[in-house]
Amino acid sequence: QVQLVESGGGLVQAGKSLRLSCGFSGRTVTAYSMGWFRQAPGKEREFVAAISWTGINYSSDSVKGRFVISRDNTRNTVYLQMNSLKPEDTGVYYCAAGRRTPQAMRVMSDLDYWGQGTQVTVSS
Repeated sequence: QVQLVESGGGLVQAGKSLRLSCGFSGRTVTAYSMGWFRQAPGKEREFVAAISWTGINYSSDSVKGRFVISRDNTRNTVYLQMNSLKPEDTGVYYCAAGRRTPQAMRVMSDLDYWGQGTQVTVSS
């Protein structure tokens, strides 16, 4: 069993930055890619970015150039550095783990583990 715990969400003004963290514990996750997803009010959950155990990463077009995903395997933590935030980035951000490539993490069905989410609110 793997447990994922997100942190770092909050209220921030547009144009500012925020860093999310996702700590994972439990069985070894060396074969897992880790991903970030978000869900805005009234909308479906969407893929944001993902990263493999070796650091290969993939991001959605909507955040490319603004968000950076990274992971520290020694700390069992995945990060999402969010820069130049926009009001449309508002939502609950979830961390998830899956035994697939970072690009394949875009398909959210059957991902192995999910965190509880952390709220990010960007004010205009």
